[in-house]
Amino acid sequence: MSKTSGKDPAGLPTIVIVGRPNVGKSSIFNAILGQRKAITGNEPGITRDRIYGEAVHRHRRFVLIDTGGIIPDDLATIPAEILKQARVALEAADQIILVVDGRTEMTSADRDLAQILRKLSKPVVVTVNKIDDPKRESLTTEFYALGFPRVMPVSAEHRKGLNDLLDELTKDFPINESEEDEEAEKGPRPVRVSIIGRPNVGKSTLLNALIGGERAIVSPIAGTTRDSVDESIVVEGREYVFIDTAGIRRKGKTFEMAEKLSVMMARKNIRMAHVTLLVLDATEGPVASDATIGGYAHEEGRALIICVNKWDLLESKKQKEYEQNIRDQFKFLDYAPVVFLSAKENRGVHGLFKRIATAYTNFDKRIPTGELNRFAETLDFGYQRRIYYMTQPSVRPPTFVLFMDTYQELYFSIERMVANKIRERFGFEGSPVIIKTRGRRKSTKD
Repeated sequence: MSKTSGKDPAGLPTIVIVGRPNVGKSSIFNAILGQRKAITGNEPGITRDRIYGEAVHRHRRFVLIDTGGIIPDDLATIPAEILKQARVALEAADQIILVVDGRTEMTSADRDLAQILRKLSKPVVVTVNKIDDPKRESLTTEFYALGFPRVMPVSAEHRKGLNDLLDELTKDFPINESEEDEEAEKGPRPVRVSIIGRPNVGKSTLLNALIGGERAIVSPIAGTTRDSVDESIVVEGREYVFIDTAGIRRKGKTFEMAEKLSVMMARKNIRMAHVTLLVLDATEGPVASDATIGGYAHEEGRALIICVNKWDLLESKKQKEYEQNIRDQFKFLDYAPVVFLSAKENRGVHGLFKRIATAYTNFDKRIPTGELNRFAETLDFGYQRRIYYMTQPSVRPPTFVLFMDTYQELYFSIERMVANKIRERFGFEGSPVIIKTRGRRKSTKD
């Protein structure tokens, strides 16, 4: 691939990433490519040259170019060369990602760079990075002042919002039919399943029971598993990739560096999974740390199944009472089915595959806009707010956007009511449902 012309010799569409230093351009580049091709770090200005990569999104192949941090008015030799290199890439761009930092206020460098981009008359998506909490999404509205109609929040570090961003960027790119046919021949994509829980609740034993082998080390000593173990199995024509993560302790008890790293890797594997199996020890009952670990999966928006292991060791086996106890303590996981099993005795294990398949189907389910708008007409918020229409912009997890008359966020109770009604109408067992709002004008209460 040429680094002087800026054109892709294969004729693929080109997306160029630009922004001032240290806003996370290289992190977004790496997250889209799925590899650490660009160097990332906290020191501003690490990337100086143009860095190329080739990526594909929903059978649409494109070239991705990362540029150095641009400071338009800086006359120093290196920034001037960076700007020169970036201009070469921008001339060939079909789409431009203008990255800004959602954790800081808009800067003069952001405005100057936006002015340069407007003169190019190229399609630009303002990408507000480091929005890792839905509560921070309201901070993106100020960046509409840069003069571009498309402003989207993402978190490159947590891989949030990237699918929505790529859907928008590539919607007019050509589909590679041969790749689509190839994917169809391969059948459904593998379902990635992360097994999570406290140390010594039976995660490795459950993994061995699921795959029918002795892949993971099993020991009664808490904390045996430090590394993550991947194992693949095909059941009824569908491939499942299981990840047995290290037992997660509360941060205050992870004194050893290896333990701290294992917690970090476990959380990373939760993010990489489609479905998580939260394993509880039936003999100990649901405890606070179980809820904390389940909260990690919930925060990452993963599908979830609660597995009550060692059920064979319980003398008084009253599943309804036990499940109600779980529901009382894990109210935020009310969408997760509860399964009782014994991994050691291989009881109730095989039925998990059907549960996992159902959870993944719901995690990947999309509702047609027409059906959603008919559903939206049935919603009554009980106060002076109007809903214009409703869409589902993304899946994994299913995310719904309500377009309202004001920017004011919904109260938590109202948001929960909407999510519950969506479940009543469309299902989504095992999968979280994300509710977002957009408004035409600011609330008078702000």
